[in-house]
Order: sequence, then C-alpha cells, then structure tokens
Amino acid sequence: MSRPSVQTVSVPIETLEDGMARLTGGRFRAVLEVSSVNFALLSEPQQEAVIASFAACLNSVNFPLQFVIRVLPVDIEVYVSALEHRLRSERSARLLDLGRDHLAYVRRAARARTLLDRRFFVVVPVGDPEERTGLLRWFCGGKRQSELDEASARRQLSSRCDEVERQLTRVGVAVRRLQTVELVNLYFSGLCSELASRQRFRDELAGYTAPVVQAAHGEERAA
Repeated sequence: MSRPSVQTVSVPIETLEDGMARLTGGRFRAVLEVSSVNFALLSEPQQEAVIASFAACLNSVNFPLQFVIRVLPVDIEVYVSALEHRLRSERSARLLDLGRDHLAYVRRAARARTLLDRRFFVVVPVGDPEERTGLLRWFCGGKRQSELDEASARRQLSSRCDEVERQLTRVGVAVRRLQTVELVNLYFSGLCSELASRQRFRDELAGYTAPVVQAAHGEERAA
C-alpha cells in the first residue's frame, strides 16, 4: 500500500512592509490597482484614443510590467448587511422603499446567477536578475551586479510606480498603490483562496509577529 505523497510549495516572499514585497534573491515588488474603462460603450474615436494612450504607456517604460486580472465571486452578504444597517436609520419613506427594492433586486440577482467582481492590478518589479545582468554585464566583464539594498529598491519602486501611474492616467483610469495590509490580503487570497474567503487579516499586522497574539474577543494565544 503506497503512502500518500505530500507536496510542498515554496513561497518566495521574505517580507511585506511599507507597501512593498521583498522576494528571495533580492527582488522587490509593488502593486498598483487600476480601475477599468467600459470600452464597448465608447465611440470609435474614443476607443482609438484609449488604444493609442495604452500603447504609448507600454512604449514609455523601460522595465517589465505584469498585468493581473482577478475574477472572484462577490460576497454580497457584506453589502447586504451594510445596506440593511443603513435602512434601519433611514427616515425618508421614499428612500426606504427604494432601498428595500434594491435589496430585493440584489438578492434575486445573487440567487439567479453568480455575481463576479473583476479587479485589475499592475505589478511593478525591481531587482530581477535580468535587470541586474542586462547591458551592465557588457561593461563589467560578464560579472553580475550586486543585489539592491532595501532603501534603493524602495526609491526605484516609488519612481517606477509614479511613472506608470502618470502614463495610465492618460488612458483614463484611476490608479493607486496597494498598502501593506492590502498586499497581504492580495497574496493571501491568491495562495489560500478558500481560507481567505472566511478569514480576514487585521489592519495592524504587527500583532501577528508579536510573542503573544491577542484574539479579537480578548483571549490570548501563544504565537
């Protein structure tokens, strides 16, 4: 009788702090969340302008970018609970009726089909081996450039994020950089999707690295 095999996955993340992910091998990442454009509703000249602006954005950067699109089922319970809470304190009879109609519509739509949420991200890298061994190796006798220190990587990431944000804003989308807690949730939901749907991280991540982790209800657990 053969024993079940155990597969392990090595996650190359060393730290997540200051809105930056430090990976193994001296690599760093920042993530920008980008809004969408309803391309189908634009006129033909507007569509051509969006395409030209996006092409100009890609041609303007001299470093690689990774585009990530996440399509996940919408958890309507959070939205429904928040709406119900607001309706309890609504004094306008007309707004109360409209809110109840909208609440009933959302529930019917959720029962009829799966509601999906689409989120768009741009991953900005610094310190990858191909960058460190690009044209510089022709001037350094083939030697590999030393790894970036964290301060230099932070400056380069900020500069690159600003440049990408400037270029994408011309396309007509909103761009913002994810902060540390948002980065943690993004990686966590990607690596542990089922667990992430039931568990949320706290806003203060320092509590997870403390010698004693205090639970939300006041009990303490050993870390």
